[in-house]
Amino acid sequence: MAHLGSGRRRALTLPVGLALTASLGFLPTGVASAAPADGPELSYVVNTQGGPGTVRQVSKAVERAGGTVVIAYDRIGVVVVHSKNPDFAKTVRKVRGVQSAGATRTNPIVPQATKDIGVDQPLTAAQEKAAAAEATADQDPMEPLQWDLPAIKADQAHRKSLGSAKVTVAVIDTGVDDTHPDLAPNFDRAASANCVSGAPDTTEGAWRPKAGESDHGTHVAGTIAAAKNGVGVTGVAPGVKVSGIKVGNPDGFFYTEAVVCGFVWAADHGVDVTNNSYYTDPWMYNCKNDPDQGALVEAVQRATRYAELRGAVNVAAAGNSAEDLAADSIEDTTSPNDTTPGGRTVDPRQCLDIPTMLPGVVTVSATGAKGLKASYSNYGNGVIDVAAPGGDSTVYQTPEPPATSGLILSTLPGGKYGYKAGTSMASPHVAGVVALIRSKHPYAPPAAIKALLTLEADAKACGAPYDIDGDGTVDAVCEGGKNRNGFYGAGVVDALDAVRW
Repeated sequence: MAHLGSGRRRALTLPVGLALTASLGFLPTGVASAAPADGPELSYVVNTQGGPGTVRQVSKAVERAGGTVVIAYDRIGVVVVHSKNPDFAKTVRKVRGVQSAGATRTNPIVPQATKDIGVDQPLTAAQEKAAAAEATADQDPMEPLQWDLPAIKADQAHRKSLGSAKVTVAVIDTGVDDTHPDLAPNFDRAASANCVSGAPDTTEGAWRPKAGESDHGTHVAGTIAAAKNGVGVTGVAPGVKVSGIKVGNPDGFFYTEAVVCGFVWAADHGVDVTNNSYYTDPWMYNCKNDPDQGALVEAVQRATRYAELRGAVNVAAAGNSAEDLAADSIEDTTSPNDTTPGGRTVDPRQCLDIPTMLPGVVTVSATGAKGLKASYSNYGNGVIDVAAPGGDSTVYQTPEPPATSGLILSTLPGGKYGYKAGTSMASPHVAGVVALIRSKHPYAPPAAIKALLTLEADAKACGAPYDIDGDGTVDAVCEGGKNRNGFYGAGVVDALDAVRW
């Protein structure tokens, strides 16, 4: 097996005091009538400074600048645009009522940024048979292989509550196979859609991954809510609903317009929790002082804030580069990932991994079978909120029998099961615990739910100097005390407390 920390894998998203006049959406004199130059078609987000009226006026200006409006989200002031005009962003930024605008990609529209580590190990028939032989009467057949459930006391929690069917967790990801026998009983079709284009598509099955596309979202969904039905595996919250909001395109890229659509769709369809195990392409870190990247940060931040205002708790994976997100600087060698990356040094206080580093989002680090920070997991004092099992190499952290793999077992498309690891796998454990808290406190606002999540977490101190590979060299430095530190935040989430408090 390759070193699990060997790199970050891709899927790991108001007036200004001026009167609104008829000229609000018009371009500056001498620009409006200019024929836009012809170039490669790119996608853009345009963030406005006003309400629906401003959005309508800006949309008209967008067309004059050579853009085509894909969809306008007037409730958050974000317009998704396609344009072949190389100067589109620069031109539309001059329009009255526009706060920011930026290209969401560096590669033309045609065509992955999940936070697993590229490990995908299907479960063999022999392993399934051996697991079933170990299962007790109250366990699903493969549950003995799920060391991650007792690690957060989910097995004990299930004796008290499986969660409420009135709670829905949206998997904003690469798509969910709702025909899987462990997911079908809990799937919420009404809250599912395909958002890849930036506009929701609710065609039957549009939320599913197609043949050859990533199985990532289906794996995540199983960790959250695989039914306790005598089949396969068990989710952290096996009584809640799960929906699929597909935002990863066929090539696996998670572009801003799709991520914005995902959050808005979730918010408008009564979702209680969103899980986000990816980073928004093409920039691993989006610098707010860059006109394009800053616009992407603003658009996704508006969308996450809107979802929270509508009652959703947003949970996100911290990333798999073994980086300190609270460091003074980080070397980003993979951005932009849809054309030719160039090395750059970024300040993580100004250059954000979105959506995970946005205000209000619950940021999750990963632990292995021994309860230590996973070798690959990002960390950072003041950045990480909580930790949860994401899996690690058995070379570093070996589970107790009868479990045999240090990775996370869950559902795969086509009725299959398999192992993956990454902060992608840690985040859905937290989303499942949040769903259990929501089930217990159905009318609590997101702020209260997040407070309970951290209060109920099992505090975990930094421990001995972190030398995960045992070569005598410290691999990462954990800063902070027992109750809050850079490796584990407020601690490892506790599903049992979630159902009894």
